[in-house]
Amino acid sequence: MQRSRYRNPFRVVCAALFLSTALLTACGPAGAPQDEGAPLHITVSIVPQEYFVQRIAGERASVTVMVPTGADPHTYEPRPEQMRALARSDAYLQIGVGFEYVWMARIQDANPDLLVVDTAEGIQRLTMEAHSHDEEEEEQEHDEELLDPHIWVSPRLVAVQAQAIYRTLAQLDPEHEGDYRANLEAFLADIDALDAEIRQALEGVANRKFIVFHPAWGYFAADYDLEQIPIEVGGTEPSAAALAEVITEAREHDIRVILAQPEFSTQAAETIAREIGGRVELVSPLAPDWLENMRTVAQTFAEVLGE
Repeated sequence: MQRSRYRNPFRVVCAALFLSTALLTACGPAGAPQDEGAPLHITVSIVPQEYFVQRIAGERASVTVMVPTGADPHTYEPRPEQMRALARSDAYLQIGVGFEYVWMARIQDANPDLLVVDTAEGIQRLTMEAHSHDEEEEEQEHDEELLDPHIWVSPRLVAVQAQAIYRTLAQLDPEHEGDYRANLEAFLADIDALDAEIRQALEGVANRKFIVFHPAWGYFAADYDLEQIPIEVGGTEPSAAALAEVITEAREHDIRVILAQPEFSTQAAETIAREIGGRVELVSPLAPDWLENMRTVAQTFAEVLGE
Protein backbone atom coordinates (compact mmCIF):
# COMPACT_ATOMS: atom_id res chain seq x y z
CA MET A 1 0.00 0.00 0.00
CA GLN A 2 1.36 3.40 -0.93
CA ARG A 3 1.43 5.83 1.96
CA SER A 4 -0.49 9.06 2.04
CA ARG A 5 1.20 12.00 0.38
CA TYR A 6 0.05 14.19 3.25
CA ARG A 7 2.35 12.61 5.83
CA ASN A 8 5.96 12.39 4.74
CA PRO A 9 8.66 12.96 7.39
CA PHE A 10 11.32 13.31 4.71
CA ARG A 11 9.27 16.04 3.03
CA VAL A 12 8.95 17.90 6.34
CA VAL A 13 12.73 17.81 6.89
CA CYS A 14 13.41 18.95 3.34
CA ALA A 15 10.85 21.72 3.74
CA ALA A 16 12.64 22.98 6.85
CA LEU A 17 16.02 23.02 5.10
CA PHE A 18 14.54 24.71 2.04
CA LEU A 19 12.85 27.39 4.12
CA SER A 20 16.02 28.15 6.04
CA THR A 21 17.87 28.74 2.77
CA ALA A 22 15.08 30.86 1.29
CA LEU A 23 14.81 33.11 4.31
CA LEU A 24 18.46 34.09 4.14
CA THR A 25 17.52 36.25 1.17
CA ALA A 26 14.28 37.65 2.62
CA CYS A 27 14.31 41.18 3.93
CA GLY A 28 12.00 43.73 5.51
CA PRO A 29 9.38 43.20 8.19
CA ALA A 30 6.23 41.35 7.23
CA GLY A 31 3.00 43.23 7.63
CA ALA A 32 4.71 46.64 7.60
CA PRO A 33 2.28 49.60 7.23
CA GLN A 34 1.52 50.54 3.64
CA ASP A 35 2.29 53.93 2.15
CA GLU A 36 -0.83 56.06 1.90
CA GLY A 37 -2.68 55.13 -1.29
CA ALA A 38 -0.61 52.00 -1.88
CA PRO A 39 -2.50 48.73 -2.29
CA LEU A 40 -2.43 46.07 0.39
CA HIS A 41 -0.28 43.01 -0.25
CA ILE A 42 -2.28 39.86 0.48
CA THR A 43 -0.96 36.30 0.18
CA VAL A 44 -3.30 33.33 -0.24
CA SER A 45 -2.78 29.61 -0.63
CA ILE A 46 -4.81 28.70 -3.74
CA VAL A 47 -6.08 30.35 -6.91
CA PRO A 48 -9.81 30.55 -5.99
CA GLN A 49 -8.87 32.65 -2.94
CA GLU A 50 -7.34 35.24 -5.26
CA TYR A 51 -10.75 35.61 -6.86
CA PHE A 52 -12.40 36.05 -3.46
CA VAL A 53 -9.95 38.76 -2.37
CA GLN A 54 -10.19 40.61 -5.66
CA ARG A 55 -13.99 40.63 -5.50
CA ILE A 56 -13.88 42.33 -2.10
CA ALA A 57 -10.73 44.44 -2.36
CA GLY A 58 -10.95 45.52 -5.98
CA GLU A 59 -7.88 47.56 -6.83
CA ARG A 60 -7.10 48.10 -3.16
CA ALA A 61 -5.05 44.89 -2.93
CA SER A 62 -2.50 42.94 -4.90
CA VAL A 63 -2.70 39.20 -4.35
CA THR A 64 0.08 36.61 -4.33
CA VAL A 65 -0.95 32.96 -4.71
CA MET A 66 1.37 30.39 -3.16
CA VAL A 67 0.12 27.32 -5.08
CA PRO A 68 0.03 28.11 -8.81
CA THR A 69 -2.49 26.80 -11.31
CA GLY A 70 -1.91 23.14 -12.07
CA ALA A 71 0.02 22.39 -8.87
CA ASP A 72 -1.17 20.10 -6.08
CA PRO A 73 -2.10 22.13 -2.95
CA HIS A 74 -1.53 19.09 -0.77
CA THR A 75 2.16 18.69 -1.53
CA TYR A 76 3.34 22.02 -2.95
CA GLU A 77 6.70 23.43 -1.78
CA PRO A 78 7.06 27.25 -2.05
CA ARG A 79 9.82 28.70 -4.21
CA PRO A 80 12.46 31.06 -2.73
CA GLU A 81 10.98 34.09 -4.49
CA GLN A 82 7.61 33.32 -2.93
CA MET A 83 9.21 33.30 0.51
CA ARG A 84 10.76 36.68 -0.19
CA ALA A 85 7.38 38.05 -1.28
CA LEU A 86 5.86 36.86 1.99
CA ALA A 87 8.18 39.18 3.88
CA ARG A 88 6.41 42.10 2.17
CA SER A 89 2.85 40.85 2.72
CA ASP A 90 0.35 42.55 5.01
CA ALA A 91 -1.62 39.35 5.60
CA TYR A 92 -1.71 35.66 4.80
CA LEU A 93 -5.16 34.14 4.36
CA GLN A 94 -5.17 30.45 5.27
CA ILE A 95 -7.78 28.02 4.01
CA GLY A 96 -6.58 24.68 5.40
CA VAL A 97 -4.97 22.94 2.40
CA GLY A 98 -2.26 20.34 2.93
CA PHE A 99 0.88 22.35 2.26
CA GLU A 100 -0.05 24.82 5.01
CA TYR A 101 0.39 22.11 7.65
CA VAL A 102 4.06 21.76 6.68
CA TRP A 103 4.87 25.40 6.02
CA MET A 104 2.74 27.80 8.05
CA ALA A 105 4.52 27.47 11.39
CA ARG A 106 7.85 28.15 9.69
CA ILE A 107 6.40 31.05 7.72
CA GLN A 108 5.06 32.63 10.91
CA ASP A 109 8.33 32.08 12.77
CA ALA A 110 10.20 33.82 9.97
CA ASN A 111 7.63 36.65 9.67
CA PRO A 112 6.44 37.39 13.23
CA ASP A 113 4.66 40.63 12.16
CA LEU A 114 2.67 38.92 9.42
CA LEU A 115 -1.08 38.89 10.07
CA VAL A 116 -2.24 35.30 9.53
CA VAL A 117 -6.00 34.80 9.23
CA ASP A 118 -7.76 31.45 9.09
CA THR A 119 -10.64 32.09 6.69
CA ALA A 120 -12.04 28.66 7.58
CA GLU A 121 -12.56 29.55 11.23
CA GLY A 122 -16.00 28.48 12.39
CA ILE A 123 -16.56 26.13 9.46
CA GLN A 124 -17.41 22.55 10.38
CA ARG A 125 -15.05 20.35 8.40
CA LEU A 126 -16.01 17.10 6.76
CA THR A 127 -13.77 14.09 7.33
CA MET A 128 -12.13 12.08 4.59
CA GLU A 129 -11.32 8.55 5.70
CA ALA A 130 -8.98 6.25 3.81
CA HIS A 131 -10.69 2.95 3.02
CA SER A 132 -9.05 -0.47 3.40
CA HIS A 133 -9.65 -3.32 0.97
CA ASP A 134 -7.42 -6.24 1.94
CA GLU A 135 -6.07 -7.96 5.03
CA GLU A 136 -2.70 -6.23 4.96
CA GLU A 137 -4.37 -2.83 4.90
CA GLU A 138 -6.93 -3.84 7.53
CA GLU A 139 -4.11 -4.65 9.96
CA GLN A 140 -2.65 -1.15 9.69
CA GLU A 141 -3.53 1.43 12.27
CA HIS A 142 -6.48 3.57 11.21
CA ASP A 143 -4.76 6.92 11.46
CA GLU A 144 -5.64 8.22 8.03
CA GLU A 145 -8.66 10.32 8.91
CA LEU A 146 -8.16 13.71 7.34
CA LEU A 147 -10.17 16.89 7.42
CA ASP A 148 -11.47 17.73 3.98
CA PRO A 149 -9.89 21.06 2.92
CA HIS A 150 -12.09 21.74 -0.13
CA ILE A 151 -14.41 24.26 1.52
CA TRP A 152 -14.31 26.59 -1.49
CA VAL A 153 -16.53 24.27 -3.61
CA SER A 154 -19.48 25.15 -1.38
CA PRO A 155 -21.07 28.53 -2.17
CA ARG A 156 -22.51 28.58 1.34
CA LEU A 157 -19.04 28.23 2.88
CA VAL A 158 -17.46 30.69 0.45
CA ALA A 159 -19.85 33.28 1.87
CA VAL A 160 -18.34 32.59 5.31
CA GLN A 161 -14.82 32.95 3.92
CA ALA A 162 -15.75 36.16 2.11
CA GLN A 163 -16.80 37.77 5.38
CA ALA A 164 -13.49 36.77 6.99
CA ILE A 165 -11.66 38.38 4.07
CA TYR A 166 -13.74 41.54 4.42
CA ARG A 167 -12.93 41.81 8.13
CA THR A 168 -9.22 41.39 7.41
CA LEU A 169 -9.17 44.06 4.74
CA ALA A 170 -11.16 46.47 6.93
CA GLN A 171 -8.74 45.87 9.79
CA LEU A 172 -5.72 46.59 7.63
CA ASP A 173 -7.27 49.51 5.78
CA PRO A 174 -10.13 51.02 7.83
CA GLU A 175 -10.21 54.13 5.64
CA HIS A 176 -11.73 52.08 2.80
CA GLU A 177 -14.00 49.87 4.92
CA GLY A 178 -17.09 51.19 3.14
CA ASP A 179 -15.73 50.11 -0.24
CA TYR A 180 -14.92 46.67 1.07
CA ARG A 181 -18.39 46.30 2.57
CA ALA A 182 -20.10 47.32 -0.67
CA ASN A 183 -17.98 44.84 -2.63
CA LEU A 184 -18.71 42.13 -0.08
CA GLU A 185 -22.46 42.67 -0.39
CA ALA A 186 -22.22 42.47 -4.18
CA PHE A 187 -20.21 39.25 -3.94
CA LEU A 188 -22.65 37.71 -1.46
CA ALA A 189 -25.52 38.54 -3.82
CA ASP A 190 -23.69 36.72 -6.63
CA ILE A 191 -23.12 33.74 -4.33
CA ASP A 192 -26.84 33.59 -3.49
CA ALA A 193 -27.70 33.71 -7.19
CA LEU A 194 -25.15 30.97 -7.93
CA ASP A 195 -26.61 28.76 -5.20
CA ALA A 196 -30.07 29.15 -6.71
CA GLU A 197 -28.73 28.30 -10.20
CA ILE A 198 -27.02 25.15 -8.93
CA ARG A 199 -30.15 23.99 -7.11
CA GLN A 200 -32.21 24.51 -10.23
CA ALA A 201 -29.66 22.69 -12.41
CA LEU A 202 -29.61 19.67 -10.10
CA GLU A 203 -33.32 19.62 -9.36
CA GLY A 204 -34.86 16.33 -10.30
CA VAL A 205 -31.73 14.47 -11.40
CA ALA A 206 -32.43 10.79 -10.93
CA ASN A 207 -29.00 9.59 -9.79
CA ARG A 208 -27.61 11.45 -6.76
CA LYS A 209 -24.35 9.45 -6.63
CA PHE A 210 -21.18 10.26 -8.56
CA ILE A 211 -17.70 8.73 -8.76
CA VAL A 212 -14.69 11.01 -8.61
CA PHE A 213 -10.97 10.26 -8.54
CA HIS A 214 -9.90 12.83 -5.91
CA PRO A 215 -12.59 13.57 -3.29
CA ALA A 216 -12.72 17.33 -3.82
CA TRP A 217 -16.50 17.67 -3.99
CA GLY A 218 -17.67 16.56 -0.56
CA TYR A 219 -18.94 19.99 0.51
CA PHE A 220 -20.65 20.48 -2.86
CA ALA A 221 -22.32 17.09 -2.44
CA ALA A 222 -23.41 17.93 1.12
CA ASP A 223 -24.96 21.22 0.01
CA TYR A 224 -26.94 19.72 -2.86
CA ASP A 225 -27.97 16.31 -1.53
CA LEU A 226 -25.48 14.30 -3.58
CA GLU A 227 -23.19 11.42 -2.63
CA GLN A 228 -19.51 11.41 -3.57
CA ILE A 229 -17.82 8.03 -4.19
CA PRO A 230 -14.04 8.60 -4.23
CA ILE A 231 -11.46 6.43 -5.95
CA GLU A 232 -8.47 7.96 -4.15
CA VAL A 233 -8.66 9.11 -0.52
CA GLY A 234 -5.97 10.63 1.68
CA GLY A 235 -3.40 10.78 -1.09
CA THR A 236 -3.21 6.97 -1.38
CA GLU A 237 -3.31 5.40 -4.84
CA PRO A 238 -6.14 2.87 -5.10
CA SER A 239 -5.25 -0.83 -4.93
CA ALA A 240 -6.59 -3.36 -7.42
CA ALA A 241 -9.18 -4.39 -4.84
CA ALA A 242 -10.25 -0.78 -4.36
CA LEU A 243 -10.67 -0.30 -8.11
CA ALA A 244 -12.74 -3.49 -8.32
CA GLU A 245 -14.96 -2.26 -5.51
CA VAL A 246 -15.58 1.07 -7.25
CA ILE A 247 -16.30 -0.69 -10.54
CA THR A 248 -18.88 -2.89 -8.79
CA GLU A 249 -20.50 0.18 -7.22
CA ALA A 250 -20.58 1.99 -10.56
CA ARG A 251 -22.41 -0.93 -12.15
CA GLU A 252 -24.85 -1.23 -9.25
CA HIS A 253 -25.82 2.44 -9.53
CA ASP A 254 -25.60 2.63 -13.34
CA ILE A 255 -22.88 5.30 -13.18
CA ARG A 256 -21.39 5.93 -16.63
CA VAL A 257 -19.16 8.94 -16.04
CA ILE A 258 -16.07 9.15 -13.84
CA LEU A 259 -15.05 12.65 -12.75
CA ALA A 260 -11.37 13.54 -12.52
CA GLN A 261 -9.23 16.65 -12.06
CA PRO A 262 -6.70 17.98 -14.57
CA GLU A 263 -4.32 18.45 -11.59
CA PHE A 264 -4.10 14.66 -11.02
CA SER A 265 -3.41 11.55 -13.07
CA THR A 266 -6.50 10.20 -14.81
CA GLN A 267 -5.18 6.64 -15.17
CA ALA A 268 -7.31 5.06 -12.44
CA ALA A 269 -10.40 6.94 -13.60
CA GLU A 270 -9.84 5.80 -17.18
CA THR A 271 -9.41 2.19 -16.02
CA ILE A 272 -12.80 2.28 -14.31
CA ALA A 273 -14.42 4.04 -17.26
CA ARG A 274 -13.23 1.30 -19.63
CA GLU A 275 -14.57 -1.42 -17.35
CA ILE A 276 -18.04 0.14 -17.15
CA GLY A 277 -18.17 1.25 -20.79
CA GLY A 278 -18.24 4.87 -19.71
CA ARG A 279 -16.06 7.96 -19.99
CA VAL A 280 -14.00 10.41 -17.95
CA GLU A 281 -15.01 14.05 -17.50
CA LEU A 282 -12.55 16.63 -16.13
CA VAL A 283 -13.72 19.18 -13.57
CA SER A 284 -11.35 21.39 -11.60
CA PRO A 285 -12.03 22.97 -8.20
CA LEU A 286 -9.03 25.28 -8.70
CA ALA A 287 -10.02 27.40 -11.72
CA PRO A 288 -9.21 31.14 -11.49
CA ASP A 289 -12.73 32.46 -12.15
CA TRP A 290 -14.47 30.75 -9.24
CA LEU A 291 -17.99 31.98 -9.99
CA GLU A 292 -17.98 31.02 -13.66
CA ASN A 293 -16.24 27.73 -12.91
CA MET A 294 -18.90 26.76 -10.36
CA ARG A 295 -21.60 27.44 -12.95
CA THR A 296 -19.77 25.16 -15.39
CA VAL A 297 -19.30 22.51 -12.70
CA ALA A 298 -23.01 22.57 -11.88
CA GLN A 299 -23.92 22.01 -15.54
CA THR A 300 -21.40 19.16 -15.78
CA PHE A 301 -22.86 17.51 -12.68
CA ALA A 302 -26.39 17.96 -14.03
CA GLU A 303 -25.44 16.28 -17.30
CA VAL A 304 -23.46 13.48 -15.65
CA LEU A 305 -26.14 12.69 -13.06
CA GLY A 306 -28.86 12.88 -15.68
CA GLU A 307 -27.34 10.13 -17.84
